[in-house]
Formats: sequence, C-alpha cells, structure tokens
Amino acid sequence: MAVTIEKVCVYCGSSDIIHPTYLEAARAMGRELAARSMTLVYGAGSTGMMGELADSCLEAGGTVVGVIPEVFHTPQLAHQDLHELHVTDDMHARKALLASLADAFIALPGGLGTFEELFEILTWAQIGLHAKPVGVLNVDGYFDPLLDLIERARSCGFIYDEHRTLLICEATPETVLNGLKAYEPPQDLARWVNRKPSS
Repeated sequence: MAVTIEKVCVYCGSSDIIHPTYLEAARAMGRELAARSMTLVYGAGSTGMMGELADSCLEAGGTVVGVIPEVFHTPQLAHQDLHELHVTDDMHARKALLASLADAFIALPGGLGTFEELFEILTWAQIGLHAKPVGVLNVDGYFDPLLDLIERARSCGFIYDEHRTLLICEATPETVLNGLKAYEPPQDLARWVNRKPSS
C-alpha cells in the first residue's frame, strides 16, 4: 500500500568546499520535490547542499519550510527566503520539530551532522517511535561505506534482519522518492523490545 507523503525532511551537508556533483544532486532533489508538489522540510541553511536544495525547490515553484536553532540563525547561515522559518532553542528541539513536520526522510551526502540525523531517525523507527519511511540518496556511491558498516553490524547480530529494511537506498531523486512512497514497515519490530528472557 502506497504511503501518503506531502512533506519530506531532507538532511544534507552545508559545506561550501565539496565537489559540484553533490551540489547538482541537491538541486535535482529540490526540483523533484517541487515537481511532485511535496513540501521540502530541512535545516534552513543557505550554504552548501542545503542552500542549493532549497534554492532549486523554490525556483521550481516548490514550498520550503526551514527549522534552525538559534545559534545558527545568522545572516551568513540562515536562508532568508523560505515560506516558513522556525527558530528553536537548541539542536534537540530542531531535530524533534523536523521529525514531527515530515512524512518521510531522506539523507543526501553530508558530514557528522547528517550521519547523526540519519541514524537518530532510523533508531526511532527501530524502536517504534515512528513508522515513516527513511532513505538515502546514494550519490556516486557516497554512502557505500556506511551501508557496508550497517551490513557488518547486521551480520554480527547487532541489527536484526528486519531493521536493515528500514533504510531505502537509491541513486536518483526519482527512485528514492518512489521507494519512500512504496515503503511498508517491517513486521514484528516489537520483538526487539519484547524479547524473551534468556533461559
């Protein structure tokens, strides 16, 4: 059964010193969200992939909602032309608001902050705090080492097989959004929480 997705939270990098391939991927994602009339929800940045993502979505006629903590709410960092801008007290409040506003989540290439946001939202799915789809846009194989690490954790027993299916991985904006729309939460996630005591 297809998932209804109206708002997509996108996590991505804000660095200005990255390869143009990543910037173009961000622009393509922004354009695709606008083409599907999906609202972009993101961290409200104006630099790096974050800025390109928002600008391309806006230029294509899309709607963009930003959420930024007070510490980053500066003219140099915050996007000034969004449809909505929410300013939070701290990073924890920012992430909670991003999660509550979105129907689905996508991580584009990024650094430590992007990894942290991706793994937090996956962990929340793992323990049943939400049943929303989560994906990564695997630009030029960027996430391959991370996916290998997740598979290593699964093969060593740290991640159940069904938890691996929580993450959708595709190479284009079109296919990752299609994957999110077709997502069905895995069965029996509660066995991780409601496990039987060891004999």
